[in-house]
Amino acid sequence: MSTLPNAAPAGAEALLPDEALGAPLLHIESGTATITLNRPQHLNRLHRADLLVLHGYLTQLAAHPELHAVVITATGRAFCAGYHIGELDAAPTDAPAGPQLFEQTVDLLERLPLPTICLLNGSVYGGATDLALACDFRLGVSTLELRMPAARLGLHYYPSGLVRYTSRLGLGAAKRLFLLAEAVPADELLRIGYLDDVADADDLPELLQRYLDALAAGAPLALRGMKQALNEFVRGDWVDARVRERETQCATSADLREGLAAWRERRAPRFEGR
Repeated sequence: MSTLPNAAPAGAEALLPDEALGAPLLHIESGTATITLNRPQHLNRLHRADLLVLHGYLTQLAAHPELHAVVITATGRAFCAGYHIGELDAAPTDAPAGPQLFEQTVDLLERLPLPTICLLNGSVYGGATDLALACDFRLGVSTLELRMPAARLGLHYYPSGLVRYTSRLGLGAAKRLFLLAEAVPADELLRIGYLDDVADADDLPELLQRYLDALAAGAPLALRGMKQALNEFVRGDWVDARVRERETQCATSADLREGLAAWRERRAPRFEGR
């Protein structure tokens, strides 16, 4: 698997696993890392090998403070069909089984310190609905639909996914999506809070850029610290001392001094994440 360099060169950089295998792609440009699911002929379903690639990408990206945001999107007409059902019984005994590896990967995405955006270029199904939900923001094309078919397959969904659905969407919406297993259109997903914004396909890049610009304007230490605190609170693993430590780090940071100076001088701040 390709690895990120210690210092990214100016301009764009692409890290491409073997595209013939349909592995997710990673591209870095202007402080944004974009992960693209790359099995369009199979609606970007996720194989065990893909999860291992994603796991590696997320682990590496967490260590690069120069990045402003991570975007997850896909090629083709759908965002993702979820985990490859054909591999449910095929996971090797000496490695994490498919559903467990899927859960671990999604949980790792949720815990990524960087702000994350899921750009849903098309419909989303199964476990991929939780992959998107683990991101901080979800922007979707107006023609997409969501369906969580676990109950129709006889699957009991993994615990952290149930917690994520309930804490982010509320109990009623979580029950509707899991228990009824209905296809839900984009406008309804916007109403219940699954989507943060909806646009036509041609307008999605501009919508994404608005979010990226807003994130790039924030102080990295404050953004990352507050993201962690908010997620910890809804997961129920909030530790006040840990949050206070991040608060103190920001209070004594060069970023805060720069932010206050920029406010006094009526200019845009130049944050460095320290």
